[in-house]
Amino acid sequence: MKDKATSLFEDFAAGRLCRRDLIRGAAKLGIGSAAASIMLNSVQTQAMAANWDWMKFKGKSIKLLLNKHPYTDAMLANLDHFKKMTGMNVTYDVFPEDVYFDKVTTALSSKSTAYDVFMSGAYQTWQYGPAGWLVDLNEFIHDPAANSPDFNVKDFLPNLLASDSWSGVPGEPLGGKGAKQWAMPWGFELNSISYNKKMFAEAKLEPPMNLPDLIVKAEKLQKDIKGIYGIGVRGSRSWATIHPGYLSGLVSYGGSDFDVVNGKLKAAMNSPQAKKFTKLWIEMIQKAGPRNWTNYTWYEVGNDLGAGASAMIFDADILGFFQQAGSKQSGNIGFHAFAANPEKKAPTPNVWIWSLAMSAFSANKPASWMFLQWAAGAEQCLYGATKASQVDPVRQSIWNDKDFQSRLNAKYPGYLEQYQASAPGSKIYFTPQPLFFNLTTDWAAALQEMYAKQVPVDEGLDKLAERVQSQLRDAGIAD
Repeated sequence: MKDKATSLFEDFAAGRLCRRDLIRGAAKLGIGSAAASIMLNSVQTQAMAANWDWMKFKGKSIKLLLNKHPYTDAMLANLDHFKKMTGMNVTYDVFPEDVYFDKVTTALSSKSTAYDVFMSGAYQTWQYGPAGWLVDLNEFIHDPAANSPDFNVKDFLPNLLASDSWSGVPGEPLGGKGAKQWAMPWGFELNSISYNKKMFAEAKLEPPMNLPDLIVKAEKLQKDIKGIYGIGVRGSRSWATIHPGYLSGLVSYGGSDFDVVNGKLKAAMNSPQAKKFTKLWIEMIQKAGPRNWTNYTWYEVGNDLGAGASAMIFDADILGFFQQAGSKQSGNIGFHAFAANPEKKAPTPNVWIWSLAMSAFSANKPASWMFLQWAAGAEQCLYGATKASQVDPVRQSIWNDKDFQSRLNAKYPGYLEQYQASAPGSKIYFTPQPLFFNLTTDWAAALQEMYAKQVPVDEGLDKLAERVQSQLRDAGIAD
């Protein structure tokens, strides 16, 4: 029995057997899912170790700084296999997101050697990279001796790899000439509609086709269904309010954050396109959003959908995924690609990318790169995508994987279709510049004033653009 089981899993690891046949074969041998997972990881670990010297840093220790997140859980669940394969010791600290970025900034700005690898968003690297706090990973990526044969950089989705890469010159494009690879993509999210299928059926409605249609349907839903509100979006005074649904919709209407003129930035958040869109956005929230919208973060938006308090959200697709995976409304969540502008056929979702970066102050850089290869590698990302909740995966090979597709179609109907329709137009639409967090937080505060009717939308956006332009001039990146 042992020899047959071992041969079965070795055939799969060698590509001679598909995952479906592996599952069938394991079932015939009486191997349960938990035991199969252990055996598969063991065989894959051995296969990877045979291709390259994963033991070259045996005995080395590295420490990780991590945000509490399902992606983190997926990696930690499989960390023992990395330790076994490499002989390295890996320790870590995990903090909730409301304090996590402060922990990262404090560690890096103080040039602390306490942490070697940490989680980062692409936006954060616009501050950390030019400050000299991060390692340019190109020095490892382009060194054949530093890379396992299984680490295929071309397998990363191109927009994501480019989004973690920047020259450091304000206004220059991500992934452009002279760009440094500040981090490796690890998991991402694009922004679309997640909705309560049961509520939509009760109200006899189809998912919204565009923003004006969304406003009408959100109002009807909260009128027809007692005790709920129509649409959930973020509203707290934070940069995180701007990057999901708001920026995705703004781009759909032809707006942007900045124009780049002769290498200098000019605030564009008060353009005619931006004013048209923002009036609709504020109307949507006033008519059909949560009463305490100005306190809403990622957590409130997602929790309300999962609890049945809202009919739909315009936010990260993975937020709906997590609610479908385990909430009061599990089984009722639908997914829908969304173009806010009625004149546009294709969505333009802004993306958020959780990435892994290396501290410039690490004393264990080669060993840290080995960990990065594993954590962002195809095998570990496939494990996270099929055995845990590391969705959306950053590698094309995983999106092409039939078992991953089958998992999505079986448990998250409509999710794959939503992704496939949204992905071609998805990328980071912000203009990279070092004042990102200050300026987007100011932007969120301006939206709150418009929502509270303290200032008309046109006037509010004009005043915002004036404040932003003043800050840019003070920083020397605008005329």
